[in-house]
Amino acid sequence: MILVAASIKDMAGVNIAKQVLNNYPFAETGETYQENLVYSAEINVKQIRLVTLKDEAIYAQNLPEHFGNPELVVFLSRHSSQSGKPTLSVHAPGNFADAELGGLPRTLSIAPAKAMHDALKTLGHFKTEMKLDYEVSYECTHHGPSLNVPTMFVELGSSPQQWSDSKAAEAVAKAAMEAIINIQVSDQTAVLGVGGPHYNPKFTKMALENDTLFGHIIPKYALSHVDDEMLQQCVERTREKVDHAILDWKGIKGEDKPKILAELAEINLPYQKF
Repeated sequence: MILVAASIKDMAGVNIAKQVLNNYPFAETGETYQENLVYSAEINVKQIRLVTLKDEAIYAQNLPEHFGNPELVVFLSRHSSQSGKPTLSVHAPGNFADAELGGLPRTLSIAPAKAMHDALKTLGHFKTEMKLDYEVSYECTHHGPSLNVPTMFVELGSSPQQWSDSKAAEAVAKAAMEAIINIQVSDQTAVLGVGGPHYNPKFTKMALENDTLFGHIIPKYALSHVDDEMLQQCVERTREKVDHAILDWKGIKGEDKPKILAELAEINLPYQKF
């Protein structure tokens, strides 16, 4: 079973969830979760449930246990930034340091690299097809929850103007659902992204143009918190096999470069510099 979730406190999440219900054959189950209706659908032999959370999605630490630890959890969510730049984005959740915004300290969710890649590619497709003036981007791994099942956020941002944009919400809904409908156990390998900004244009371009599958992405600002144990967790908590790391070399501080190379050697993970 695959679980789709949005928070009632999240304008974008609610609007994206409405588009899921409008465009796919979901029906009420007669059940409720946190006093909100639960919907279900069977699409492409996939059992999918859609739930509405009473709290913000980043705090949904106990969600999977209520639904028998699903194969995949997809959060439909807003994305916020000071720039307010219109953005359609995908990322895995988890914390490299303290749990300031939900989840557990130094604990990552399992990154579904293939599903994230499929969502990113589909966002790019609908950006073009629907003539949306939005950027499409991977975001780095950040915030909660820290779940023991494959988990991703598919987001609409970055300000209330975009959160209420029904056309963009439809694009996010379709990207999330296409990734879900086509999910399968993939023998493709994934990579660990290291360095660069919160939204990494280099990694995004590699994914869109070269079909590189990124699992966890560690941004420049988080590298001071990362050690070999954290790197090993990035590898182990990716659904697909991670066979090497890709370093955004210019996007890594000089003082962090020797440290990250030593830590990659410690866990025997090959790397490429770009």
